[in-house]
Amino acid sequence: MLMNNNEYIEIIEKIKTKISSAQYRAALNANYEMTMLYYNIGRIINAHKEWGNKFIDSLSADLRLSFPGAKGYSVRNLKYMAKTALTYTDEEFVQRAVAQIPWGHNIILLDKIGDNSIRSWYIKKTIENGWSRDILVHQIESNLYGRQVLADKVSNFEKRLPSPQSELAVQTMKDPYIFDFIPFREDMIERDIEKRINTELS
Repeated sequence: MLMNNNEYIEIIEKIKTKISSAQYRAALNANYEMTMLYYNIGRIINAHKEWGNKFIDSLSADLRLSFPGAKGYSVRNLKYMAKTALTYTDEEFVQRAVAQIPWGHNIILLDKIGDNSIRSWYIKKTIENGWSRDILVHQIESNLYGRQVLADKVSNFEKRLPSPQSELAVQTMKDPYIFDFIPFREDMIERDIEKRINTELS
């Protein structure tokens, strides 16, 4: 019977892997486009900062009216967009680094790190090591930067972390801001798909 044929099973697995890989690339691309959109909205907000907080309040209300159900245009998130544009004046850096990690990671970095060079270091390490949001928070709170860079110590903690694409890939595809930006279905990204993505990319 066809369903028990080894060649057929291999074909199905190959197709599933291709689908998973395409979904992963689509999620990364969506994350990039969304972050750049947020960055540019932030620049517009900053260009009209003399209008005060009422401007952000009105903008949020109007955007949510135009895009019902989207949480990405809350007053709080619009303020993060403005802060992102104010923090990173180099658009090329935003494209090359900031837009390569999920928006939730960027919010953590804006909240917890005040120095741009240190923030850039954590962005780079997040991309290299595929840190999840929880791991990023742990690394910041345990002062990994201070231990590795300032004290010139090499930690083996990175070697214990999952492969670069694992946690970060999963979080990118499950980031609620991505679901707002592009209406994926939650059931499109299942545990077995995540495993296949990690297998193919490792």
